Amino acid sequence: MSIFVTGMGVISAIGNNVEENLKALLNSKGGINPLTSINRMRKPFIGGQVKLSNNYLLNTFSISDAKTPHRSTLLGLKAAREAWGNRTELNGIRTGIIYGTTIGSIDIDDELLEVLVNSSEKEQKVSYAKIHEPNFGTDFIAKHAGIKNNRFTISTACSTAANSIMTGARMIKAGKLDRVLVGGAECITNYTLNGFDALMLYSNEPCTPFDNQRKGLNLGEGSGFLVLENEKSVSACGSEKLMRLTGWANTCDAYHITASSPEGAGAKLAIEKSLQMASIKPEEIHYINAHGTGTPNNDSSEYAAMHAVFGDDIPDFNSTKSFTGHTLAAAGSIEAIYTILAMQHNAVFPTLNTKVQMEEAKQKPVLELKHKKINKALSNSFGFGGNCTALVFEK
Repeated sequence: MSIFVTGMGVISAIGNNVEENLKALLNSKGGINPLTSINRMRKPFIGGQVKLSNNYLLNTFSISDAKTPHRSTLLGLKAAREAWGNRTELNGIRTGIIYGTTIGSIDIDDELLEVLVNSSEKEQKVSYAKIHEPNFGTDFIAKHAGIKNNRFTISTACSTAANSIMTGARMIKAGKLDRVLVGGAECITNYTLNGFDALMLYSNEPCTPFDNQRKGLNLGEGSGFLVLENEKSVSACGSEKLMRLTGWANTCDAYHITASSPEGAGAKLAIEKSLQMASIKPEEIHYINAHGTGTPNNDSSEYAAMHAVFGDDIPDFNSTKSFTGHTLAAAGSIEAIYTILAMQHNAVFPTLNTKVQMEEAKQKPVLELKHKKINKALSNSFGFGGNCTALVFEK
């Protein structure tokens, strides 16, 4: 059974839609800058911030009811609407949504903490907080897309959106769905900024993935959504086939709660199993969109995994987190879309800021825009706890 990508939507620090993101990628224009609209930061941070405010998004979507969504859901709705387009429910076409987030409403919870000590507003604010459970975003986006059934929420740290894509594909392959809206969304919060800073993983310089002197990651925010369909749905809906999703795999090496195993055991297995599912050999992959966070542990571990699978001839690889920052739950879907854009335009986007090859590596990531034919590509997404997912796309 073929599974087709028939819709894409994205918002990130480098653009508010697919076209703007593509333009920035082709022109090597990154979006890592000082964060300016995060309240009560304990110190200055840089990151990949979406330029649209909550009020702008609320007005765009004409949202004025009591259950005003938090920023992650607003970003998700923006990308989901672009991907979903004017699709509607069709008789006989089983439709669903799989949405992922890691922080949910923590941006609002953070603001509520100080207010909760004020008894005059406490009851109102506690009631407001209760509507922001993790699946609130799933239901909110589904309602706006007209998806009435088959709503699922996933949260697996930084592999979340990739697992949303994988789960959607599995449900289509299993005959449970014909069409599914899949993706993830995340916003920047003090909670995540301070958390990664406390782990000594945050760099207040633009991140340098796979650089020998890399100092850490930058956080980003945004959302990516894809529409997956089987042949039955494509025929019934008249959808355009953008790309095929032919392989996927999820593994867990359980090495450490926040660190990947030095040899990249989980990542290696995920890549191998995704290639096996796609029935292709390692040498058939033309391009890899690496997880590439810019942290010392991740990049060494991921390179070890790629080397274990591909040997000394690793395909051209890059890290687009150098453009957007690490968007956590949204990273897997945003980067899947960037992988598809690379394939459509036969272009490997550069890894920004990186200069010095890692000592243990035999090659650098692609550092300048490179045009080449890309028929088959791999997108990696790895999360805390050793949760590793790899996706294979083919023209």
